[in-house]
Amino acid sequence: MTPRIAVVLIGRNEGERLRVCLESVLAMEYPRDLVEVIYVDSASTDGSAALAKSMGVKTIQLDGPTTAARGRNAGWSATDAEFVLFLDGDTVLAPGFVASAIGHFNDSIYTDKIAGVYGNRRESRTDESIYNAIFDLDWNAEPGFSRFFGGDALVRREALVEAGGYNPALIAGEEPDLCRRLRGLGYRILHVNEPMTQHDLAMHTLSQYWRRSVRTGYAYAEVSAMYEKTDDKLWLAESQSNVTRAVFWIVGPMLGVLLSLAIWSAIPLAMFLLAGMGLIARTAVKARKRVRPFKLLAAYSVHSHLQQVPIFVGQLRFWLARRRGRGEAIIEYKKAG
Repeated sequence: MTPRIAVVLIGRNEGERLRVCLESVLAMEYPRDLVEVIYVDSASTDGSAALAKSMGVKTIQLDGPTTAARGRNAGWSATDAEFVLFLDGDTVLAPGFVASAIGHFNDSIYTDKIAGVYGNRRESRTDESIYNAIFDLDWNAEPGFSRFFGGDALVRREALVEAGGYNPALIAGEEPDLCRRLRGLGYRILHVNEPMTQHDLAMHTLSQYWRRSVRTGYAYAEVSAMYEKTDDKLWLAESQSNVTRAVFWIVGPMLGVLLSLAIWSAIPLAMFLLAGMGLIARTAVKARKRVRPFKLLAAYSVHSHLQQVPIFVGQLRFWLARRRGRGEAIIEYKKAG
């Protein structure tokens, strides 16, 4: 029998992006009488909630800008559908994804119990911004069993109940945290090589890039701190690696300048520059087969290293907030749509 599904969209000030997202959901290739659509709004000021209601979508409005985790919990808790498709309000759903993905949950070739299935998410406007093009590459992943899914995924409601849903206290990194708990319960996450969503990152400025990277660092620190004393130390290696790499890019140039001034020679600074260029070149060589053209390859290689600085700043923000005994507000990078 074809199961009932609920589509839970979350958003804040997505504007026209939300309209396009809802239209794609309402047009997907799945029996309409078996689909419940729920939009959870995080205190939008652009009329997003009214837009969703005008399109006949069940709408839940939360007080104040809040975490994505809290929004997703409010959505899936409001339905008893067997499966829940989570989407961000700035995505466009591929029409055939749900109908195709639903069959993988009970596919006889998998002996493990599947908690979530996700497909390929790509950026929709990579030609408008180098930032959009760079982050589009981050969505690339090999098909097969995965450690975690992202904001878009089809999830078994039974698994959500068993895991206790998303952690509403996390301002970012809520999906990896949930997936870690799901894996601990014996579930698996499956990535299928099929179109799932087009995402509109809408990133056009360096300040947006900085804030998004700071949020990533905050998530690294917060999630890794939660599990540092467990057997499955989620994101601890990534967090530690970021500190090492950020220190190189922050301290290295300063030390090179100071030594050059101390001995009145450009050699120390030149050595740092050569080392930094060597690291960037090594990344470019590794990525050259999947990243083209050359301009994008160069930008991606630089991004892979220099992004470590704002990520490190995000980690510092977490540890400072923790020491002061207070949490951090949500970190927004996107302008109203």
